[in-house]
Amino acid sequence: MPTCTFCGQEIENGTGKMFVFANGKVAYFCSRGCEKNMLKLKRKPLKTRWTEEYRREHKKGTKKAE
Repeated sequence: MPTCTFCGQEIENGTGKMFVFANGKVAYFCSRGCEKNMLKLKRKPLKTRWTEEYRREHKKGTKKAE
């Protein structure tokens, strides 16, 4: 299963959208919100708080092994 290019969630079969850029690069989106944030609003996933990339970079939602 492909993962969303913007938020990093897995996309179930039969859902989502595939966008092909003019240069041949392919982007997958799980929702209209992800698509709009990346293409129209030109936001970076690293600066958007609800994305996997932001959570990974800022160490949010991970439990420390003690």
